Amino acid sequence: MGKGRFLRYARLAIPTLAGTTLLSGCGRQFMVLDPSGPVGTRELHLILLSAGLMAVVIVPALVLFAWILVRYRDKPGNKARFAPNWAENRTLEVIWWGIPIVLIAVIGVFTAKDIYALTKPPEKNVQPLTIDVVSLDWKWLFLYPGQHIATVNYAEIPTGVPVQFVLTSDAPMNSFWVPALGGQVYTMPGMAMKLWLQADKDGDYYGHGANFTGAGFAKMQFDILSRPKADFDQWVTKVQSGTAKLTDAGYARLKKPSNVGEQSYAAFPSGLFNKIVTTDGGKYYTQMNMQDMPGMAN
Repeated sequence: MGKGRFLRYARLAIPTLAGTTLLSGCGRQFMVLDPSGPVGTRELHLILLSAGLMAVVIVPALVLFAWILVRYRDKPGNKARFAPNWAENRTLEVIWWGIPIVLIAVIGVFTAKDIYALTKPPEKNVQPLTIDVVSLDWKWLFLYPGQHIATVNYAEIPTGVPVQFVLTSDAPMNSFWVPALGGQVYTMPGMAMKLWLQADKDGDYYGHGANFTGAGFAKMQFDILSRPKADFDQWVTKVQSGTAKLTDAGYARLKKPSNVGEQSYAAFPSGLFNKIVTTDGGKYYTQMNMQDMPGMAN
């Protein structure tokens, strides 16, 4: 390939690559890079730290790769040094082994520190809210053990209040993810996992599962509605005064594979979440961990 032809390809490829990269952040994919709460912000800092440290290795490697292609190209008149008997260079080996080991150690320390911090409420001076979450085929059930109400495919939370989501599944394994608020956690039958999230701004935050579970998975989405505390309390009162109650028979119908819209229930059977976890094999897990989960008492 001639130099002129290479430059023409480069002039086309560089704007195309840059445009593709920038446009990929114009949709909902950009939510991870624009968090609205302390959990998402902490995770974004970890992502940027990891990307920056990995660039220390990747960028020089790509530059050297391009330089080697040009410097040692097989062409007439190339005066590059040819060393067919070269075997090792200890200085270089220390560099290309030592730098990655140091970087991995640094990333590991910060990752462990952040993971441990995210197992605790992001705001310690505010009374947290607990919401039990059940992934079904193909819908999300939210149970409020403190308010004794339930919703489907949406959940309202008070702004500025840490929320502990206690997660399980009464269907195939899935994952609970609200990209603008924080990372995802798996929902598994017979298990109750915990996830702390908090919204610092009022808004509607998109959420969905990240594990494909069948024909209706594409519509298995939900919204987390963050509202001022006074509005949240009014919403709870409004739902509690509604006539629709989730019964055992109603849950059995809800559990069947289907797609449904948003629903609200003025009440739900006592101990429903605990029953779902233990019915799906959570006996061992109950003995080990459930006593530490506020949502498991209901």
